[in-house]
Amino acid sequence: MFTGIVQGIGSIRALEPHGGDVTMWIDAGSVSLADVQVGGSIAVNGACLTATRLDGNAFAADVSRETLAMTTLGFAAPGTRVNLEKALLAGQALGGHYVTGHVDGVGKVISRHDDARSVRVEFEVPEELSRYVARKGSICVDGVSLTVNGVNGRRFDVNLVPHTLELTTLASCGAGTRVNLEVDIIARYLERMLEAGR
Repeated sequence: MFTGIVQGIGSIRALEPHGGDVTMWIDAGSVSLADVQVGGSIAVNGACLTATRLDGNAFAADVSRETLAMTTLGFAAPGTRVNLEKALLAGQALGGHYVTGHVDGVGKVISRHDDARSVRVEFEVPEELSRYVARKGSICVDGVSLTVNGVNGRRFDVNLVPHTLELTTLASCGAGTRVNLEVDIIARYLERMLEAGR
């Protein structure tokens, strides 16, 4: 379980192909791995990965074909910068919203423009995810917990405040940038309960 409060930016060090899937080595940057053990979970651009090896302040994770196909990690290359968040520990503050690290799909940036000291960014989501995005609801974009300003069909927009711009890779996203999306888990459960009650 995660919160969508990114702890720092890392980068892909190397990719080791294994007949369809890959082992990904990630430098954790300023994120300390001192409290991470083999088998621990780390969200990489919002995708929950399991640390299989540790090497100083870098870790390796096996990335399945499903994850490569369903997330932007399938486009990652050495040097790609990624948002990192270690798994939430019992008793820690929940500063964002409940994030599972199970990416629902890939969206893209439509536009961005300055909005006072923040930046307003419009995204487009896959059709099947649009019903889960609600005005003033939560959404996770590349591992970042964000509040939805407004929704128009398959599009929604958010404001990125200076703190988010400083500490996440979203500062460099522009029109056409692909992003990992995880919709609010509560919306998914509500839909399932309503379907069961019909």
